Amino acid sequence: MYYVYVLKCPITNKLYYGYTKDLKRRLLEHNRKKAWSLVYYEAYNKETDARRREKAIKNSGQAIKALKTRIKDSLR
Repeated sequence: MYYVYVLKCPITNKLYYGYTKDLKRRLLEHNRKKAWSLVYYEAYNKETDARRREKAIKNSGQAIKALKTRIKDSLR
C-alpha cells in the first residue's frame, strides 16, 4: 500500500502533504525534527496513484481547498 498523508504541526498549525509506502516510519521521521500529528491519510494500491494524488494536492489550490473542506473538523 501507498499512502498520501496530511500532517499538522500543533505549534504553528502548518500543514505538510506527502506520500509514502510506510506511513508509520515516515511519521517517526517527521517527528525527529518537529512535533507533527497525522490528521488524514488516503491509501492506494499503486504508487503511481499515490504520487498523482500528492502532486494534485501540492500543485492545485482547488485540490487543497476540497481536501481542507473534507477534513475541516480534523484540522481544528
